Amino acid sequence: MRVARPTDAPELALLSGLFVRSGALRPRPLALYAAHAADFLVAEGSDGTLEGFLGLRHHPAAPSADRGPSAVLYNFCVAPHRQGHGVGGRLLRAAFTQGRAHALDTLFTATTGTGDLFLRHGFTPAPAHLAPPRWVGAFDPGRATRVLARGL
Repeated sequence: MRVARPTDAPELALLSGLFVRSGALRPRPLALYAAHAADFLVAEGSDGTLEGFLGLRHHPAAPSADRGPSAVLYNFCVAPHRQGHGVGGRLLRAAFTQGRAHALDTLFTATTGTGDLFLRHGFTPAPAHLAPPRWVGAFDPGRATRVLARGL
């Protein structure tokens, strides 16, 4: 597990493309992956190939909130041939470790699917108003998006 580098952007975009085509993710330009490489935790195989990754974007606490800073997990992808082999769980545990190291209160994510992996790792359904407003405001209203949260 490591933090992505700008040079990883083509591989991040390529793997994301599989999930964009299935409708699970929205398209993101290659430039986003390069510019925000530090957001992404990557899992590499023993041969150095990308097996999966997730984005972790930090959000400061709202001045009126009674909770501390949070983060949003986004663009979570695991290569199809590695699904079911623990890669997703390892990525989530790395995100939890990073979140605790940055004294985050809560991790949020959104899903249009079942969210089973997140639920198995302690996430629970959460009202959207508890999540970072800027993130929630970017949801596509045409998709049935569910917000999930996990305290750290």
